[in-house]
Amino acid sequence: MDGAVPTRDPGGLSRLATALGRPLVVGTVLVTVVFLILPVLATFAASFAHEWAGVLPTFVRDGEALTLVNWRQALGLTQTDLGAQRGLGGFWTVLGIPIPVTIGFSMLLALGGVVINLLVGVPIAYAVTRYVAFLKTYSNLPSAVGLMIGYSLLKAPYMVLAVQSSFESMDLRQLEESARSLGASWPRTFLTVVVPNAKTGIVAGAIVCWTLAAAEFNFSYIVYSSGSKPFSLFLFENISNNPFLQAAAAISIYFAIVVVVTALLQAVGQRGFALGGVR
Repeated sequence: MDGAVPTRDPGGLSRLATALGRPLVVGTVLVTVVFLILPVLATFAASFAHEWAGVLPTFVRDGEALTLVNWRQALGLTQTDLGAQRGLGGFWTVLGIPIPVTIGFSMLLALGGVVINLLVGVPIAYAVTRYVAFLKTYSNLPSAVGLMIGYSLLKAPYMVLAVQSSFESMDLRQLEESARSLGASWPRTFLTVVVPNAKTGIVAGAIVCWTLAAAEFNFSYIVYSSGSKPFSLFLFENISNNPFLQAAAAISIYFAIVVVVTALLQAVGQRGFALGGVR
């Protein structure tokens, strides 16, 4: 034996994964980003439109390209009854500049969201903005589909926060270099080495996101139209104007389902990663 390292033929499938893996992942990420950002951009652009009666909003009417009427009505700056009803009423004076109470209150809420984001790392305000814009852009989706996608958008920041802590606790560079030196392609390194090492954060994030989505009321109330009711609406109907015993039964059912699903998520998550070769 001369001590030389034998050459290793990665095979056709491995070469194909190496050549197409990164472009496929990048393309998937780009498509996902466009899908999520499009509702926000469409909603912002529509706020300057004269009306939205068809597929696309109407931006030009009587020679006027854009309008600020919608903004003035929302802020209560118009003299119409509609504007007065929508505004919170009155003005704040800051450094001699009158600021409508509506926009001032919204700014305080936004600043509060920034503070929360800095403290806990969860972009809550961005999630709320996404789901409101999502409703307008994809308004023809069935209730079940809209609810599932909306829950995902709303609770995704919590999943990111949980998985982020797992990734930050790893030496990603060493893991990747070790796997690549053994002949693993980039997609295989990510799927069979990096992801299984983040199993704790992924399972914890899945449990947290599911529990929060099950209790989400505002989004469920806005989106739901027909079919099986979400958990939050089920609780609302059984608690409102009903005897205490019926409300207690509904809460007990909800609690039992949450416990069972949480246990299943943890068991299935651990088993799935164990089958991947990492415990």
